[in-house]
Amino acid sequence: MTDTWNPRTKAVHSGTRRSQYGEVSEAIFLTQGFVYASAEDAAARFEECGPDEFIYARYGNPTVKMFEDRMAALEGAEDAFATASGMAAVSGALMSMLKAGDHVVSSRALFGSCLYVLEDILTRYGVEVTFVDGTDLDQWRNAVRSDTKAVFFESMSNPTLEVIDITAVSEIAHAVGALVVIDNVFATPVYSKAFAQGADIVVYSTTKHVDGQGRALGGIVLGSKQFIRKTLEPYMKHTGGSMSPFTAWTHLKGLETMDLRVRAQTASAQAIAEALQGQSGLKRVIYPGLKDHPQHDLVAHQMGKGGTMLALDLAGGREAAFRFLNAVKIGIISNNLGDAKTIMTHPSTTTHQRLSDAQKDTLGITDGLVRISVGIEDTDDLIADLQQAVNAARS
Repeated sequence: MTDTWNPRTKAVHSGTRRSQYGEVSEAIFLTQGFVYASAEDAAARFEECGPDEFIYARYGNPTVKMFEDRMAALEGAEDAFATASGMAAVSGALMSMLKAGDHVVSSRALFGSCLYVLEDILTRYGVEVTFVDGTDLDQWRNAVRSDTKAVFFESMSNPTLEVIDITAVSEIAHAVGALVVIDNVFATPVYSKAFAQGADIVVYSTTKHVDGQGRALGGIVLGSKQFIRKTLEPYMKHTGGSMSPFTAWTHLKGLETMDLRVRAQTASAQAIAEALQGQSGLKRVIYPGLKDHPQHDLVAHQMGKGGTMLALDLAGGREAAFRFLNAVKIGIISNNLGDAKTIMTHPSTTTHQRLSDAQKDTLGITDGLVRISVGIEDTDDLIADLQQAVNAARS
């Protein structure tokens, strides 16, 4: 029955489990373990759990399972494993499948922590990593090899909002037998069609748009049942990166309003980008929904909308960026995103501060760049506030 539901309905109802009390809101099962009816039952469960059986909270939990099933239904994935954070999802997805001698191709435009996993951790254990300009399909073609086990990229990069052609890169990867692993946070589950477009594994920081209200860290890995249960789950349950039941419950609540929030945030982001474009004091407004965005046509095809994130490059560099941030009245300065509140950060000195100047230049992370995650506040209020902040940054 749930296969015929539209996404907003799936986000509210898929995977629901009710106890004998018939509660309306999903129950939080705050227990570390589970009781077995007999020694034989315990032995059988450790051999193989049934579809609604559990052993230990690090392995699985009824509340967490509801969240996993709901996200899988929403994304069109066979299965999912919820994690303690978005980076637990990224590192778990990659570490669980790779070994010394394997080769990975990755887009070079990545969130700082993702870059650390690929540059520092995987290479430390003998995995070879090749970085490419993710928007250049010829670089992907030239980089993949017969021993390439995976390709990794952010479908929309953080913070410069480059958009990568999922279908084209997936075809290149699959031609050599490599798995396609996508960090899909900026695309959001609302606009994502990643599995239909060729992805094998999709990861989210569910801290972002799924929870979307600044309450709890979380992540999720989605993919085939074979990958989730035979490759990822053994790694995650033995290394301890599983999601807490309370986090799963907050995320279930977040899913109920995610579609409404994200669509409102996207409409505001589009309006803000259009209002600020051309304003004195700005070198450029970066927003995938603007026609001057380099991948605008791809965005329209791949996502349908430009999403909730935009970036401003202020003409006065770091000093102007700081004046802008300090002048804003509604938005807050923080390094989170996808929240109901408008949030801004200066990537060069925060999320991407560990990168060298050469790396920042290559990625287009200038000293004047400010990343903005648009919230659900009144659009006109946000436009007026950001316009006055840009004006203040020129002084």
